[in-house]
Amino acid sequence: ILLLLLPLSLILVSCEDEVTYSDMKDKEQAAIERFMALDGVVVISPAQFMLQNFTTNVDNNEYVLIDDVYVQFVRNPYDVPGAKKIEHSESMTLLVSYTEYSMMEGSIMSTNEQESDLDEMTVTNDSGSFSASFLSGVMMDNYGTSAVPSGWLVVMPYLHFTRSQANLAEVNLIVPHTAGTSLAATYVYPCFYNITFQPAR
Repeated sequence: ILLLLLPLSLILVSCEDEVTYSDMKDKEQAAIERFMALDGVVVISPAQFMLQNFTTNVDNNEYVLIDDVYVQFVRNPYDVPGAKKIEHSESMTLLVSYTEYSMMEGSIMSTNEQESDLDEMTVTNDSGSFSASFLSGVMMDNYGTSAVPSGWLVVMPYLHFTRSQANLAEVNLIVPHTAGTSLAATYVYPCFYNITFQPAR
């Protein structure tokens, strides 16, 4: 009987030690909530976001939830002469400065702030559906892919872009694994991003 029970007990211990996808998602959600609480994030509704002319009040540390990504529009130069959106059927090449922060580990995972060249990406608006690819830079080198995290694209319908250095489009993003890098998707962790965008030319 003991010999029969031993394999069963090993299986039960193994099952107890196994971390499920649901467990990882719960841990991720806890990390997001902890980060937002510590940072004093105020989440506004999409209706309020619309009433505020698609802006978030940075002084109040406001974020709005767009497609599972929490977004703070730090700067959106919609009133700067010459600033433009990516209109339907248009593409734009953008230069990107970013910092990627692990909300699980509490440390910077990746940044190009110390680099002489900014990351370069091309963004296309296909009837309101945005797609993008990295052309060069730290993100592409680090992750070995040209794929841009889908969480970065949720801001594209709202942003205007200018090369005026005092008025660059800037956002803060809280990105879950479902909208993050391929590594985040595999290991189920969220990231905080600070990103600035400017047209390449």
